[in-house]
Amino acid sequence: MPDFSYIARERTGSRVSGVIAAGSKQEALSLLAGRTLFPLKVEPAAEKQSLFPQLKSRVRPSHLATFYAQLADLLKAGVPLLRSLELLQRKSTNAALGKVLKEIHAEVADGTKLSDAMRQHSNVFGDLGVSMVRAGEEGSFLEDVLKRIAAFTEHQQSLKSRVQGALIYPLFLIGMLTAVVIGMLVFFVPKFAPIFERMSAKGELPIPTQILMAFSDTVNSYWPLIVIGIGIAIYFGLRAMRDPRQLERIDGFKLRAYGIGPIVKSLAISRFCRILGTLLNNGVPILRSLQIAKDATGNRVLTKAIGDASESVSAGKSLAGPLGSSGEFPDEVIEMIAVGEEANNLEEVLVGIAETTERNTNRQLDIFVRMLEPLLLTVMAGIVLFVVAALLLPILQSSGAF
Repeated sequence: MPDFSYIARERTGSRVSGVIAAGSKQEALSLLAGRTLFPLKVEPAAEKQSLFPQLKSRVRPSHLATFYAQLADLLKAGVPLLRSLELLQRKSTNAALGKVLKEIHAEVADGTKLSDAMRQHSNVFGDLGVSMVRAGEEGSFLEDVLKRIAAFTEHQQSLKSRVQGALIYPLFLIGMLTAVVIGMLVFFVPKFAPIFERMSAKGELPIPTQILMAFSDTVNSYWPLIVIGIGIAIYFGLRAMRDPRQLERIDGFKLRAYGIGPIVKSLAISRFCRILGTLLNNGVPILRSLQIAKDATGNRVLTKAIGDASESVSAGKSLAGPLGSSGEFPDEVIEMIAVGEEANNLEEVLVGIAETTERNTNRQLDIFVRMLEPLLLTVMAGIVLFVVAALLLPILQSSGAF
């Protein structure tokens, strides 16, 4: 998804700038309007050219978690905010974060609140971090809020790492399977072509060998067209990724895909519940909390459902009702949210839902990976055995073994 840089004005009249991810400029304008910002300028973010872009310094969640935790410790020890920011900026091992902290230090020194200074760099700290810091400033419990943000960031990064780690081996197997098939069809099978052509002329070529040779001939004879076809498919795929309607269809498919769909939905719902519960627990108003949590789901179908629910909440209705009507949230989640609203402890219930959902998701992911690995190995072994059999059958047949 492309990034758009923006300059906007808040309700208070102050200017803010940052970067927002959106499928189009119109979607970026809508997202900014949802954040109660009046856009003054929105344009595609310019990408800085670099000889080694993968080495470009960027602020990772682990860097942010460390920053929040260290700032909380310094403030709790009685170190003034300006001095704390200066110390953290000097000792920062990440160049990008160090630069941001230097700018924040200058803004705070000019009398700007920490949350307002962080909002100028919302592409680094995110709306969640900015809103929680603002709530901490207003409630005079900034140190506690910073500790909670650090713990939340570490937890989210840990969950993401577990998911990525579980998928590494299956993806490696898929890559190996693709490489083995291409290698056999392009380099290995053609060496037997002269022998098989003579046997084919006599009508002695087995059917598996005929199938294998047809695949090999197609790949070797038409590989430029195949490459062009793949390139065209990638081009139209990237174009579709810029269309909000296509992206919503893709996100809907992700939620309903066999095997992986329930895992994707559970991860998105647990993230929504944890973020919303964390924000409410730190004094952020529910409408603002819903806006932030909605944008953090990573799925447009769920984002739309939560957006509709937010409108109902702004009209004085409950949260559970419209979420249940969307059909995107499990019944047990809706029931627990309804109970939390009635008991006036919604934030605690939401965090509990997130923890339960994450545990279930970990089990689902483990089962999925355990099923996928032997399946991929079986497919790989089947393809290799088919190729070996297709190559050996003509030789055995000509020698009279069959």
